[in-house]
Amino acid sequence: MSQDWNTKYGPRRVRRDPPTLEEAIFAAVGITDDQSEQAEIAASLMGMPIDVVTAEVKKAGRALARSSTRVIAGEQGAQRSIVVERRVVRKFGNDKRTGT
Repeated sequence: MSQDWNTKYGPRRVRRDPPTLEEAIFAAVGITDDQSEQAEIAASLMGMPIDVVTAEVKKAGRALARSSTRVIAGEQGAQRSIVVERRVVRKFGNDKRTGT
């Protein structure tokens, strides 16, 4: 899906893609902690039936609960939480600046 408009530099085009289901769930997790509300938010973003999205939210919730927080005991036995986030790096073909 794209949209064109004219500027003083000529016509410009912006590509607009709807979010993927994973992106919609990630956004919903950032808004609320309740899985049923997350499913409603993600379903409304995607325009999908809520029962399909609910299953995916539950899968994502289990994976997130398992891997995102680590507890480390300090020198004196005090515990602190460390949140580990995965950063996704997207590579595009033939970048003229790097020559790849």
